Amino acid sequence: MNLNITPKDRIFSELTDIDGFLNITMSENPEEALQRGNDLTAYIARTGKLLADAKYHLNESKNSEVMETLRETAKNAKATAKAVNALVDSICREEQYLVDWCERANRAATHQLSWCVTVISKAKEEMKMAGFNNNNVKRNFNE
Repeated sequence: MNLNITPKDRIFSELTDIDGFLNITMSENPEEALQRGNDLTAYIARTGKLLADAKYHLNESKNSEVMETLRETAKNAKATAKAVNALVDSICREEQYLVDWCERANRAATHQLSWCVTVISKAKEEMKMAGFNNNNVKRNFNE
């Protein structure tokens, strides 16, 4: 099975680009919200895939032969399970960082998309109200 896993350096590079986009403050302009919303949906999908790939790398690191040897050596040295896990986590810190960053980027994009929906809904409501007020003005003017 071809999993098409994104390499770690590419995950880092893409997250850097996505993070730059996510750190831009959006105005309350509905056209901007619509465009940004379209971009965010793509970023949500991509960060989801990058998260899966980052978890794959993390699991590969934790399950490597070197890690298994380390676990055995630590157990033989009477190290506690907590100490062994802390050592494994320390060795896999870069992979864990990518997992954490992917999760954060995905959540941020999801929350920003919700904000875009709110801005667009507000604009629609304001247009309805403006149309209602214009109809009343026209009726009063014609009377």
